[in-house]
Amino acid sequence: MELTLTSRILYSLLGLFIVFNYGLLQSGVMRKIVARVAGRYGIPVYQSYFDIIKNLAKRSQITHGIMFYLGPIFRLGGGIGLFLFMPMIFGSIYFKNFSFTGDIVLLMYFQFFGMLGMALGAGEAGHPNSTIGISRGLAQFTTVEISFTLAIIAIAIQYQTLSVYNIVAAQQGGILHWTLFQNPVATLAGMLSFLGIMRHAPFNVVMAPQEIPIGPPTEYHSTYLGMLQSNRAILHIVESALFMNLFFGGATNWIEFIVKTFFIYFTTVFVGVVFPRYRVDQSVAWFVKVPLVIGVLGVIYATYIN
Repeated sequence: MELTLTSRILYSLLGLFIVFNYGLLQSGVMRKIVARVAGRYGIPVYQSYFDIIKNLAKRSQITHGIMFYLGPIFRLGGGIGLFLFMPMIFGSIYFKNFSFTGDIVLLMYFQFFGMLGMALGAGEAGHPNSTIGISRGLAQFTTVEISFTLAIIAIAIQYQTLSVYNIVAAQQGGILHWTLFQNPVATLAGMLSFLGIMRHAPFNVVMAPQEIPIGPPTEYHSTYLGMLQSNRAILHIVESALFMNLFFGGATNWIEFIVKTFFIYFTTVFVGVVFPRYRVDQSVAWFVKVPLVIGVLGVIYATYIN
């Protein structure tokens, strides 16, 4: 049975609603875990809802250039685009969204789309140090994307496809069919890149409140900040789902989806609690030396076993 376009849009909106609320709750749980590790009680798990409602209810009297206001829209568009063109639940006709052959290339474009939008927006912010934040963020994210792209190339060579749905299909039949076991080298390169993509410590200097203000955290407020918080809730879950589909066999139901994405995301939180923050030059050097080299080995390994 094939859904009509209207039905597919409605189910996509339902899936987006589930992912958005799950992202807000997961954010609260992770912040609570980090607080407990630090010996603090932490915020309520539902605090993210209050933050978004509070910011969306406010209005701003500050004016900047047009790109400043388009920045959060670009960022939110990147997160929603990632969701819409990636299958959430394997084998489901309702939550496969608008995935198609070769969609992994489009997903990588969406990942960078939001980042570039925020860079352009921060460039028109009122803070004089915004350009410093832009250079920091793009430099680090570029090195992250290189190693992640190598992991993608290794997977494409191994499974002979650029379709996320077909990659998940190739991993069905048991846990040993996951990319984690079929190509552990590419999986390691991808997961190390994931640490930079999620921007937790030690790779969070760009968004670190203790560092030099960069524009978005200090200039965006009210509705614009609410849009960025909404995107963060969606983006963290969708990017975790992308890595679940690529390396950990995907999910065949929402329970499996929640469990897998929770632990994938928790990996970055755990690393952030254990390791201190890197400077940008240190993180860039680390991504070039470690994940990039492992990514090259992953490509060689996939070529050899194929």
